[in-house]
Amino acid sequence: MERATFGGGCFWCVEAAFKELEGVESVTSGYAGGHTEDPSYKAVCSGKTGHAEVVKIEYDPDAVAYEDLLEVFFTIHDPTTKDREGPDVGSQYRSAIYAHDDDQLETAEAFAEELENEGLYEGIVTEIEPLEAFYEAEEHHQDYFEKNPNDAYCTMHAAPKVEKVREKFAADVEGEGERTSA
Repeated sequence: MERATFGGGCFWCVEAAFKELEGVESVTSGYAGGHTEDPSYKAVCSGKTGHAEVVKIEYDPDAVAYEDLLEVFFTIHDPTTKDREGPDVGSQYRSAIYAHDDDQLETAEAFAEELENEGLYEGIVTEIEPLEAFYEAEEHHQDYFEKNPNDAYCTMHAAPKVEKVREKFAADVEGEGERTSA
């Protein structure tokens, strides 16, 4: 198994979208990129810890490539809006990729640059840096969309991201077909 860590707004939405993919073994909501050890949700929401809401993905690289995860990541959120995703505003909702090694760091930087060069996005503000620490979020934040599919926030914000993954990456969705790349 390998790991990837991404922040793209509220971790409930990002977690739900990545859980759809074949080869993704687990997705854990948490915090990264800050300066406070083992922060709480309340502390992160204050904006004073420097952390972003993120998800740590454990995946099988033989079933899903890191580049595929990057493609999904850039598809399910707006990487050109600083410290905001949808209705969520603050540095804790920033677009971020926290690399687990030098290869991931280089791959993510090249991927974002290629998206800009292709004109798919203009002005990507995604923070790309090495992962220093990941802190798991409180239990009630784990699998939030799965546990609360009728929650108003989930129906308005998480569900559309899940549907986008199911539609755009149908061949890569768990149980939906063969992988398009590996």
